[in-house]
Amino acid sequence: MTIKERYRAVTEWFTANMPVAETELHYGDHYQLLVAVILSAQCTDKRVNMVTPPLFEAYPTPADMAAAAVEDIFGYIKSVSYPNNKAANLKNMAVRLVEVYGSQVPDNMDDLLTLAGVGRKTANVMMSVAFGKQAMAVDTHVHRVSARLGLTRGAKTPLETERQLVAGFAGDILGTAHHWLILHGRYVCTARNPKCSDCGLAGVCKSAPKG
Repeated sequence: MTIKERYRAVTEWFTANMPVAETELHYGDHYQLLVAVILSAQCTDKRVNMVTPPLFEAYPTPADMAAAAVEDIFGYIKSVSYPNNKAANLKNMAVRLVEVYGSQVPDNMDDLLTLAGVGRKTANVMMSVAFGKQAMAVDTHVHRVSARLGLTRGAKTPLETERQLVAGFAGDILGTAHHWLILHGRYVCTARNPKCSDCGLAGVCKSAPKG
């Protein structure tokens, strides 16, 4: 199977079996999504969704977050991973949103990367989910699943994975493909003990047991 045929087979399977693929984070606007994605780094969406409702109630706008003390923000998010760093990042992110961007989340990579707590993955999530742009965010699930399936070859970094996936997926499905790979990695192609016997992609997967 050529790499082009593999991408086609994977796309056809997900289109038929996961026609709706979207973020599992709960949010009401671009600011809330940005906060949630920053909090989700090395943390489960389930945990993030538990802490964000009271956080958003306390700080419903970037201006409210910018005016808050870091230790007060910490109190709302202390159960997530790396709460000290994330509390400081949320404060500094909100300050810059207010002072530089008029409390509006920017819609491009360069500006997003100037915000505290925002790396390339988070920026790609925002461009794809919030603004409908063709972007491929690579987290540990996407990196692992794409390599196992054989969609990437020798990609050692998230950026290498991103570039290969952007080149491989045809048309305007990058944002959807991002969620396909995340959800597949979260529930089927898990890091430990992947459920290959239950996987509909086992027939085209380079890593699935054969025979």
